Amino acid sequence: MKNKTVKALVLLMTATTVSMMGSASIFASEAEADAAVEAAAEESTDTETEDADQEAADQVAALIDKIYVQERTETTDEDCKAAKEAWDALTDAQKEMVEGESASPDYFGLDTGDASADDPRNADEIGENELLVVSFGTSYNDSRAEDIKGIEDALQEAYPDWAVRRAFTAQIIINHVQARDGEVIDNMQQALDRAVENGVKNLVVQPTHLMHGAEYDEMTEALEEYQDKFESVAIAEPMLGDVGDDATVINADKEAVAKAVTDAAVADAGFDSMEAAAEDGTAFVFLGHGTSHTAKVSYSQMQTQMEELGFANAFIGTVEGEPEDTACEAVIEKVKEAGYKNVILRPLMVVAGDHANNDMAGSEEDSWKSMMEASGAFESVDTQIAGLGRIDAVKDLYVEHTKAAIDSLGSEENAAEEEAAETAEE
Repeated sequence: MKNKTVKALVLLMTATTVSMMGSASIFASEAEADAAVEAAAEESTDTETEDADQEAADQVAALIDKIYVQERTETTDEDCKAAKEAWDALTDAQKEMVEGESASPDYFGLDTGDASADDPRNADEIGENELLVVSFGTSYNDSRAEDIKGIEDALQEAYPDWAVRRAFTAQIIINHVQARDGEVIDNMQQALDRAVENGVKNLVVQPTHLMHGAEYDEMTEALEEYQDKFESVAIAEPMLGDVGDDATVINADKEAVAKAVTDAAVADAGFDSMEAAAEDGTAFVFLGHGTSHTAKVSYSQMQTQMEELGFANAFIGTVEGEPEDTACEAVIEKVKEAGYKNVILRPLMVVAGDHANNDMAGSEEDSWKSMMEASGAFESVDTQIAGLGRIDAVKDLYVEHTKAAIDSLGSEENAAEEEAAETAEE
């Protein structure tokens, strides 16, 4: 509304009350009208500014939601760039207003460490032998560098004649890292196309996945389309090896992981052993992701493995609560019934990313730490935010799995030569 109009209305509303008063009162009414005009103008300006701020924030939220998807498109690179540029153009106040279906201020604003410490391993000039390390991925820079890159570095050191390259299966994470940090990581298709274009002959794929679950299945399906593009292809075992039929089936891989994670946990907690921690009344809960896939029995097998090693104060949980006895409520009851008063939560995951920082250790009421504290059953609930990938014994396990896969290529070649020789004799 125009200032003159506002002033006229104010004067009209006060005319009756000043009709019997002197000129001084009339002048006062005019002064009040001027003040009202100024206040109305300021309020209008504030509203317009707030609306503009929200509009700018909403535009950024829409751009973030557009790249928060599992499928790469022809415009993904442009969309990632546009989202970051739009975010950088916001004021601090506008950034706090960003909210969408998946968008929040944390998408670009959360500090997860130095991205430059990582290596996307997406260079060409691969050579004939490629070792492709496939991970789900994480947008947490520190964990990506220490856990995933740590495994890749160990494999490159162990097999210098093989070029180590990387692929992530989570396009959502690839887009996040690219938009926020400018780090470009290949997805499975991009990595395999790169291998073909570089003339790779022998391809060994080492998944960093915990088990033969859904992510592993999707990886093998993607590889099937490229089998005839290489002279030989071998897939190494995931961390825990074969799944087995039921909860009682354990193996050397599960034993190695159980020992590795418990050794790291007790050391970080200041104990000499799991037994010493138990005497202190301390239990460790190792938290995995959980899955509806049949491979979820692997979590039950890890619980069996802990018991076989005599670790009565080790409990396996999962974020998804699958299997059911790994849900938070069930684990709380187990630990409580066992009589432990102190709990230490630690990830049973390759990386210490979103699940570890938020679902496990977050301040929200539905995090494992919060729910355990709210139960009132424990004197203390602490967390250790560290991925499995940084543990040397786990890296060694991947090195062993990769060796078996590389060796299998030679076995297949020898078998083919023997078969050809037998055919020739016939």
